[in-house]
Amino acid sequence: MTKSSLRNVVMLTIASCFLFISSCDVQSQAQLGNILKQAGATGTPTTLEIASGIKQALEIGTSNGADKLSAKDGFLGNMAVKILFPPEAQKVENALRGIGLGSVADNVITSLNRAAEDAAQEAKPIFIAAVRQMTITDATNILMGKQDAATEYFKRVTTAQLMSKFSPIIGNSLNKVGATKYWTEAANSYNKIPLVKPVTADLNAYVTQKAIDGMFKQVAQEELQIRENINARSTTLLKKVFGYADKNKK
Repeated sequence: MTKSSLRNVVMLTIASCFLFISSCDVQSQAQLGNILKQAGATGTPTTLEIASGIKQALEIGTSNGADKLSAKDGFLGNMAVKILFPPEAQKVENALRGIGLGSVADNVITSLNRAAEDAAQEAKPIFIAAVRQMTITDATNILMGKQDAATEYFKRVTTAQLMSKFSPIIGNSLNKVGATKYWTEAANSYNKIPLVKPVTADLNAYVTQKAIDGMFKQVAQEELQIRENINARSTTLLKKVFGYADKNKK
C-alpha cells in the first residue's frame, strides 16, 4: 500500500469515528465522557499532580473553613470552637449566674465569639499564601501522612502570622461588638460581691488564641472531609491524587 493510500485509509477511519460519535444519542455521548473522565482520575499521579492536587484541596478547604467561621454564629453556634469565659474567669460567670445576672454573662460570651468571627476571614489569605509556597516534598508528605498532616503543616507555618494579624483585629472587634464593655461590667459586678478576690483577664490575648485554635479545628475538619469523603473530591485531579493515596495507605 502506498503512503497516499495509507493516509486515505487513516482519514476515512477518523471520519468514521466522528460520524459514529455524532450519530450516538446524548446519553451515549455522556457515558463516553464519563468513561474518559474516569480514565483521567485513575493511575499513578506524577509528583507535579500530587503537589497541584494537594494545593487545590487545601485552598478549597481553608477557604471553606474561613468562610464558615466568619459567618454569623460561625463561632457562637459551633460548640467545637465556641469561646467561653477564660478559665481564670469561670468563677465570675458562675457567680453572676448565681445572683441572677446571667444576661451579663451571656453578653460577654456572645461578644467574644462575634470578635472571633470578625477576625476569621483574615485567615484566608494567610492560609492560601502558605499553600502556594508549599514544596513538592511538603505536598507528598501531607498526602501520604496522617489524617491531620495538612493541619499540622499550617500550624507550623502560619501560627506566628495569624497571631500578628489577629491580635489587632480582635482588639478592635472586642471594642466594636461591646466585649470590652460587657467584660468590664461583668468583672465589676463580680468584684462587688463580698469577700471575693478581684479577677482580671487579658481578653485580647485570650480571644486571639481561641480564635486561632478554632481556625485549626475547622481546617482539620475540612482536611478529614476530603480525605474520607469521596464526594468531596470535586475535580478529576483530586479524585486521582486522593484515590492514589487511598490505595497506597491500605
